Formats: sequence, structure tokens, C-alpha cells
Amino acid sequence: MPVGWSWWFGHIRVLQQKLQKLPPDANVYMAMHDMVEDHADTEVFLTDFWPMFQPVLMISGPEIAYQASIKYDLPKPRDQEKSFQPIIGGPSLITMNNEQWKFWRSLLNPGFSASHMLSLVPSIVDAVDIFCDLLEEKAGKEVFLLDDMAARLAMDVITRTTLDTDLGNKRKVHKFAHALNTILNWHSFWDPRVLLNPLRIPIQWYYGRVMSSFILEELQMRFKEMKKEFATTNNHVGSGKKANSVIALALEEYMIRKQEHDKTAVQSLELDDAFTRIAANQIRLFIFAGNDTTATAIVYAYHMLSQHPSTMTKLRSEHDTIFGPGRNAGLLLCQQPALLNQCRYTLAVIKETLRLYPPASSLRDGLPGVSLVDRKGTSIPTEHLNATIMHRYVHVNPRIWTRPLEFLPDRWLVDANHELHPPAGAFRPFEQGSRNCIGQTLVLNEIRVVLIMTARRFHIQPAYEEWDAVKKAGEGVYTRMMRSLGLKKEECKEVLGERAYQTSRSGAHPAEGYPCRVSLFNS
Repeated sequence: MPVGWSWWFGHIRVLQQKLQKLPPDANVYMAMHDMVEDHADTEVFLTDFWPMFQPVLMISGPEIAYQASIKYDLPKPRDQEKSFQPIIGGPSLITMNNEQWKFWRSLLNPGFSASHMLSLVPSIVDAVDIFCDLLEEKAGKEVFLLDDMAARLAMDVITRTTLDTDLGNKRKVHKFAHALNTILNWHSFWDPRVLLNPLRIPIQWYYGRVMSSFILEELQMRFKEMKKEFATTNNHVGSGKKANSVIALALEEYMIRKQEHDKTAVQSLELDDAFTRIAANQIRLFIFAGNDTTATAIVYAYHMLSQHPSTMTKLRSEHDTIFGPGRNAGLLLCQQPALLNQCRYTLAVIKETLRLYPPASSLRDGLPGVSLVDRKGTSIPTEHLNATIMHRYVHVNPRIWTRPLEFLPDRWLVDANHELHPPAGAFRPFEQGSRNCIGQTLVLNEIRVVLIMTARRFHIQPAYEEWDAVKKAGEGVYTRMMRSLGLKKEECKEVLGERAYQTSRSGAHPAEGYPCRVSLFNS
């Protein structure tokens, strides 16, 4: 247990003291850095943040992470649904357990199969084409926020793949995207300054209704279309044209099961209210996760490439080899989506980015009679505890990773006996075990398409100093006066020497939206 625990405050004051040394929007896990180093011998420690949370075991080693996620497959905490409710609306794959989780995972798995994800590559290419146009419009001009542009792209892709709906969100913010962004701007999983704001609940409730009403309308419309299609094929579900979206495949599977169970004609099938409500939650989950984490990964991939020119050179060389010179990569991907699988170095760049900048961690609930064993052999009962697998610290654990803080995509291409080869169980951006991320193939495909279609066209560089100057020039008279009198302190702007640090916003977005400049690349 970290030093400084109090009968009255637990570790809240300890955490507060560490957070005060960081930028105000820094991800809370950044404050755990010293605690992780202090417990390197056990790779797990207990934190007490009551009344915000019940005591939590913080895990930074792959062996104990394996125990929590695979050996004992600890369930999701009962109160996690409450934390996600404003974003997702209710029960979903991220909060469900046992038979309910198994039912929905099996229903949704076909929509995320590797073969179906490859069939969606042309749709991703269409979205990235517009993303390229927007980057070209910015080339050589003012500083802009790459995170915002990447988030719009990711939103467009995930709504196309889940709902088969084009929001047209890349140039003008759609009401659905606006609703989700507003909810996220008013959300925190831990910060009492946000959680205790009296405006948070009504604002999130209103925009949650906006999201749900849009999704329910799309669900009902697609269900009616499928009934009409299947009615022309001898009333047999599954004999119409192939479903394209994740939710269409789920609806098809639902209708097949319903028809087999009830022995009724397609035209007599109706959507159960309970099914519809939870299906809407699942879609909200996919859109939230697919938008937030994918956008973050895209931005950090370009951040890493900007800091490592030799890596960018190797990446471009791979694309030249596979797709040839020119701008035909998108067309070739539409014709041969499996070309993605040949881009091994591109995938290595993405994996190394996710290793250093994982978008989340994993939370589990303890069980009676289940104990986790640390590296010293100490048995830790989990009853009445939560367990958090801190992906960031597992990913840079110096005991198991060689040169853990260095950006080395080649570690994903070396032989298993090489010192750089990733250790078993130590790479967890999508988690491991039965509760791994259902959409990880979509995420990796999307980021590969983005890099393939942009790396040889654009050169992106961070522009934080210019952004600082723009903000300072826009300060009011009062702020400038307070600064001149020494009454306004300069806020910390870095975490561990990193200006593009991960923030507390869901998905661990880069600080200040990643201000940058883009220029055209001439090979």
C-alpha cells in the first residue's frame, strides 16, 4: 500500500498531492507513476479512494493481470454500469456478466469477424478519402487540432460500420456526434469537480435521449427493411441480400433465433422492447469506443512518426513496395482489402503506438474465495476489492520489456528468441481473455488504412509553442494584468517531459487536441 494512507481520507490526499504536480487535465494514471515504481517488487498495490470508489488493487505486471483476466476471469464491477450509464445508456458488453454477456457477445460476434471487417474496407477508404481532402485544405496554413479532425473521421467510420449510416460528420458536426461530445465533455470516471457539478446530470440526460432516439429510429428502420427483404424469400430469415452493418448482422441473427424459437413467419416478428433497448446501448458503446480510442491512436501514431523520421521513411517504403508510387492505394484496397495483411511494418507502428499510449485500462471486481498472488508470493484476497490492470504500466514494465520507453516498431517483427520480442501477456490495449475488445480488428484496419492513404501525402508536426502564442495573444486584460503582477501562476504543461501527454478525457486524448501543422510531402 502506498505511504500516506489516512483513516479519514484514505489515499485521496496522496493522489491529490501528486495530481497538483501535473497539468490539471492530465490522466489520473500519470499520477500513479511514483507509486508503481515504489511497488516494482510486487507489481501490485492497494489504493483506498473511498467514498468515490471501493478499495482498488492497481496491477502493473502481466502475471497478476493474467490471474485477474484469464485464470479467474473476474467479472466486471457491479457499479461500472453506473459510471458508463451517461455515455452508453445502460447494460452493455463492457458492463455485463455471465449469461447476459455471453448472449450478446455471441449475437454481435458475426458483425466483428475478420472476414466481415475486410469487407468493410471500401467503406473505410471512402471516409479516409474525405479526411485526406481536409488535410490537404489545411496544408501550409494555420495551426489546427488534429484530434478533432481524427475524431470526426472515426465517428464517420464507426457509424457506417455499425449502423450503415453516413452522418456526413467530417465537414459539419452531426447532431448525434454533438450529443456524444457534449456528454463526454461533462463526464469523468473519477474527478469530483466534474461528478459533483449540478449541471452534469440534466445535460447528460438530455443528450443521452438525443443519442438514443436517433439510434432507435435507425434500428426500427433497418428492422422493417429486413422484414421486407426476407418476405420476398419464402419468409426465411438469412436468405435475403447480405447484411452490411454490425447491427444488421445482429438483427439477422436475432430474427433467425426468434423464428426458430417461435416458429412464426417473418412478417409476424417484432422487436422486443428489452432487446431494442439493450441493442441501442450496444451501439452507443461501439460508437463511443470506436470513436474515442481510434481517434486517439491515429493522433499518437502521427505524433510518434513526427518524432522518428527514420520510422516514417520505412513506413513509406513499405507502402511504395505494396501499392506502388502514386495515389492508387485507396483504389487497390477497395479491390483487394487483403493487402492490409501485407502491411506488417504499418501494423508494427500501430502496435508500438498503442503500447506507449494505451487508450484505457481494465477494471474487474473481486470475488469471495479468489486471491491474486503477487511476485513475492503474497496471496491477496479480492473480496470487496476492485482490480485495475493499468495498461500503461504493464506496457512499459522494465522487468519484462527491453528498452521499454523507446519507440521501436521492429520489436513486433523480430523472432521470438530476440530480446526485443514482446513478452507474453504484456500487450493489452484491447485487453486479453474472453473479455477482449470485440472491435479490435476494425480499429487496426481503420488506422492502417489511414496511414496507408496519408503517410506518403502529408507531413504532420506538433505545434504546441505556436498554439501557446495564439492563446496568449487572445488573453483578456484581466488575465494579462494578473500575470504581470505575478498573481497568475503558469500551469504545468508537461508530463514526464511530454507535451502531448494523455488527458483524463475518455480515450486518453492528447493534450489540447494536439495542435499541429500539416504540409504536403513530396517524395
